[in-house]
Amino acid sequence: MTTTTGGHAAPNWSGIPEPEDDGACQHLQGTQFPSLSLPSTSGKPVDVSTLPGLTILFIYPRTGAPGENIPAEWDAIPGARGCTPQACSFRDASQEFAELGVDAIFGCSTQDTAYQSELKERIHLPYELLSDEKLELARAAKLPTHEWKGKTLIKRMALAVESGKIVKVWYPVFPPDQSAAQVLEWLKEERK
Repeated sequence: MTTTTGGHAAPNWSGIPEPEDDGACQHLQGTQFPSLSLPSTSGKPVDVSTLPGLTILFIYPRTGAPGENIPAEWDAIPGARGCTPQACSFRDASQEFAELGVDAIFGCSTQDTAYQSELKERIHLPYELLSDEKLELARAAKLPTHEWKGKTLIKRMALAVESGKIVKVWYPVFPPDQSAAQVLEWLKEERK
């Protein structure tokens, strides 16, 4: 089945290798989110550790640029493909997140803010994107990464951060376009 996200056909996930849980995020549950300011597409740096209430932060390796030909070797990396569909899943559910008491949603990658701003505008994201271009968050939180074409990228995950504390971790995330649905399912259980 093909779905459309942001004007692009979503991949057939059956042809994409599913990531396995390697335990690389087990240390995050129940810890304080690192105190650091990340550049944001809003133009103002954001320190997630200082935000009141419930924040959902989803982290993805990278999104492709318009017209970029994504090579087969990218699809061969378990969990790499699907960053735009993941972002669109949070876009499409943003109202439901607000109704369930989520105070903020952010996406985060190691791409720079200018690159992220183009994506935010192109696929009409109602939330801001944070840049970990300097890998400060990846290092401080010991996030799992992989190398691709000489760049260090953070593996896909989602975090629920309540008043600076990581209260829930989704890792690995597959399929990527179901990321928001997985978080919503947890929220509905939590809010009962």
